[in-house]
Amino acid sequence: MADIHIHRTHALGLAKARKMAWKWAEAVEEEFDMECTVVEGDDNDVVEFRRAGVDGRLVVEAGSFELTAKLGFLLGAFSRKIEAEIQAQLDKLLPPVPAAKTAPSPPRAAPRPAAAKSAPDRAAPRKRR
Repeated sequence: MADIHIHRTHALGLAKARKMAWKWAEAVEEEFDMECTVVEGDDNDVVEFRRAGVDGRLVVEAGSFELTAKLGFLLGAFSRKIEAEIQAQLDKLLPPVPAAKTAPSPPRAAPRPAAAKSAPDRAAPRKRR
């Protein structure tokens, strides 16, 4: 059996994430003939999905999606392709997470003028070894 594990963070909040999960469940039901069941909770929802050779769940939280699935023997050979397809679907549904705002960098100081070269030190010459 092959396992698939995908984690996506988002900034949607639970209500919007719930809507996205429903869209995803409807799409996989139609496109891949999956049977999906949604269990709503106070802090998260769980979308359970299955069909011959696939058994998995999508945990939907206010700040992330966590998908795990077990593929049967026959589908296990295609696990990378299946995982890539699931990731592509999630990427289409989820808006990109905004980059963390950072404080602007302080302005750089202007370079100092090069110091004038002084006359060589007239100290006693060094011996080489």
